[in-house]
Amino acid sequence: MKTQYYTATSLDGFIATEDDSLDWLFPLGDPNSSGYPEFIADVGALAMGSTTYEWILRNAAKDSPEAGPVWPYTQPAWVFSSRELPAVEGANIRFVNGDVRPVHTEMRAAAGSKNIWIVGGGDLAGQFYDAGLLDELIIQIGSATLGKGKPLFPRRLLHPVLRLVSVRQIGAGMVELRYVIV
Repeated sequence: MKTQYYTATSLDGFIATEDDSLDWLFPLGDPNSSGYPEFIADVGALAMGSTTYEWILRNAAKDSPEAGPVWPYTQPAWVFSSRELPAVEGANIRFVNGDVRPVHTEMRAAAGSKNIWIVGGGDLAGQFYDAGLLDELIIQIGSATLGKGKPLFPRRLLHPVLRLVSVRQIGAGMVELRYVIV
């Protein structure tokens, strides 16, 4: 079982624009032609910040505006937020705030032998890293630059703590890098 930060980023290191848009990403490729289907099959629990959660809700509602958002995950999810957020009926979502360590313990119990996915954002992944709980970074880099936006991983890692274990080209516009944290 691993705790993984799986995300996409622009060439210049941003996961979203300043206004939390991912519109830059979707023209670059189909998630189903990436490693996502295999990745999600091994995920037993998810963690995300409030901005990621709200983005998922906004985009899930686009698919069925009259029915409201359809939660795309079957796994239990923990949403870290210091404010109150709307729930999704029928979804296994827990709203939490504070230290990631006790929540990680709950997530491990829920995930069983499967992995924990830190969906985003970058600072939440950094909090798991700071607590010594992050095992892997799986980063898909798209052939686009944003100039500014939400940073991929706002931490300074100067020592050789990341070990590159695989590189995979995804179509003509993306590459996936997998790093283990040593």
